[in-house]
Amino acid sequence: MGKQKIVDVLKTGKRLVSDGAWGTFLYRKGLQPGECPDEWSLTHPAEVKAIAGSYIQAGADMIETNSFGANYYKLEYFGLQDKVAAINEAAARASRNAAGEDKYVIASIGPTGKMLVMGEVTEDDLYRCFTEQAVALEKGGADAVCIETMSDAGEAVQAIRAAKENTCLEVIATFTFEKTLQGEYRSMMGLTPVDAVRQAIDAGADIVGANCGNGMEQMIEIVREIRAEYPGVFLLIHANAGLPTRIDDKDIFPETPESMAAHVPCLLDTGVNIIGGCCGTTPAHICAIKKAVDGYKVKQDAL
Repeated sequence: MGKQKIVDVLKTGKRLVSDGAWGTFLYRKGLQPGECPDEWSLTHPAEVKAIAGSYIQAGADMIETNSFGANYYKLEYFGLQDKVAAINEAAARASRNAAGEDKYVIASIGPTGKMLVMGEVTEDDLYRCFTEQAVALEKGGADAVCIETMSDAGEAVQAIRAAKENTCLEVIATFTFEKTLQGEYRSMMGLTPVDAVRQAIDAGADIVGANCGNGMEQMIEIVREIRAEYPGVFLLIHANAGLPTRIDDKDIFPETPESMAAHVPCLLDTGVNIIGGCCGTTPAHICAIKKAVDGYKVKQDAL
């Protein structure tokens, strides 16, 4: 019998730990500026598998795939649009090989970079684009898709529908929010966290949440806002290691593994089901988060 679905594990009350950033690892392993990171799943499979494996070794229960920009429109920029299926299948296979059969692979699907509101694409265009990607990720061995860093509900809905209607994968959908001058969180397209979650759930998402754009402390505010309206929904948070500063042409993220992990109990108290990292996070951050999650369970069991 295969392993449980992610949502079935979450129904038991278990909290899961996800992985961290991928881009920094690719550059460390030799990815050059202007090079297509997603193509590395085809050209450097051992390096991609090693990145995934480093997060498994750090204690992650689930890992993503090197496929964030592996959709038709993003790959078209590099002249690789005819390799969508091959790149996504290879990306999923690399993470599957690193994860083994016991851990989960939540395959990354990012935005296309095309705007519905500007008429650059139609909903049907996006649906076909995301279907091609999701089908290939499932073929490569993914357990779920993580549709992430979304700002436009229309695009997210098409990605969710494409995965739900054309694969057997579980669907996670996360949005990116920034705090306005008025102190409210909004996506680039003006969505509130509650609006984003509502439309994702209506489209069929199994798990929702937020990623990127904020550190752990700010994510707590976002989670509270969502939980006030949706107390029972399963939530995933992939936080940055704080907000970056530019030093010597490099983005430096300030939060250490310890400082990120310090916020984990509060996130769990507010009802987060899956915690991982986004930009600036490393296996050391995930290891610290894993220890905090395990420590929280021990304290809860003792009460």
